[in-house]
Amino acid sequence: MSVDAELKKFGNYVVKQSKENLITEKKADTKGLYNSIKFESKVSPNSFYLAFTMSDHGKFVDKGVKGFSSSAKAPKSPFKFGTGTGGEGGLTSGINGWVKRKRIQFKDRKTGRFLSYKSTSSLIINSIWHKGIRTTNFFTKPFEDAFKALPDDLIKAYGLEVDKLFKNTTQ
Repeated sequence: MSVDAELKKFGNYVVKQSKENLITEKKADTKGLYNSIKFESKVSPNSFYLAFTMSDHGKFVDKGVKGFSSSAKAPKSPFKFGTGTGGEGGLTSGINGWVKRKRIQFKDRKTGRFLSYKSTSSLIINSIWHKGIRTTNFFTKPFEDAFKALPDDLIKAYGLEVDKLFKNTTQ
């Protein structure tokens, strides 16, 4: 089989499995991340190009995020809330929209009345900020599985290593 065919097979498998994993993990609410997962490949006589793209927040869903107070949900994640390196308002706007779409409203324990969407959202955001986001590996696992299925002669010919290929194809 040709290098081009193997790369297309690899890319199609990773994209298909990643999308299935998002559905299984219930992370495809608006289908924004789901629809954004794509790959591109090109083969030249002495080299090849393979790139996967997805929405920016896909890396957080895949690797998880350590909480400000606890890293139990994503102990190996390179991301952590409270470092000051992330974008402003991404978590807030995402949770606000999710709470409204799902029509989630907590009840006040004292009065029994429903809280506003904004108050419910604030409680959820506070919990996520402190506890973090669980690692799903929705993309990493299919990528590693597809790499294991690549023909040995292709891996040897290009001197491929899973860590280097993963880093170079997921920008």
